[in-house]
Amino acid sequence: MELTPAELTVLGLVIERPSHGYDLEQVIERRGIRQWTEIGFSSIYYLLAKLEKRGFVHAARATSPAKSRRVFHATDEGERAAARDAAAYIAEPLAVAQPLLVGIANLPLLTERQYARALRTRLATIEARIAAVAEAQRSPAPLPAREVFSYSLSLMEAERSWLAARVGGSGA
Repeated sequence: MELTPAELTVLGLVIERPSHGYDLEQVIERRGIRQWTEIGFSSIYYLLAKLEKRGFVHAARATSPAKSRRVFHATDEGERAAARDAAAYIAEPLAVAQPLLVGIANLPLLTERQYARALRTRLATIEARIAAVAEAQRSPAPLPAREVFSYSLSLMEAERSWLAARVGGSGA
């Protein structure tokens, strides 16, 4: 894959609708994209610069300070790279770092009480995230956002079920 997940996300948003960095920030915030990929506000401009340098997006230079916002457009090459990498990310199950598993692998370092407390805390956080994504899912959104919401909810609901079984007394 040629694009990182963050690069593909930003490029995909530019393909969806030519935008400047602040517009992208608004979409990222509104769709809850930071729950599934690491894109900080300040990194949006960095990612746009990288994509521009590689010829995947372009923007006309601002003609005056009053028009300092550059609207980025995807190039044909950017659209091809994005489509190729999006298909690869969907088709190829990649190992995803999961800090939860690192914590569980180190259970001998915790007391049963500490483990139970950590599980309850995680369960509460997952339940709050489920509520937030379910709320976002109710608003009108394009198909990619709806699919992300649906998949994210499925994963979080599976995790909630696993956590609830342990918090309920069978594991912790």
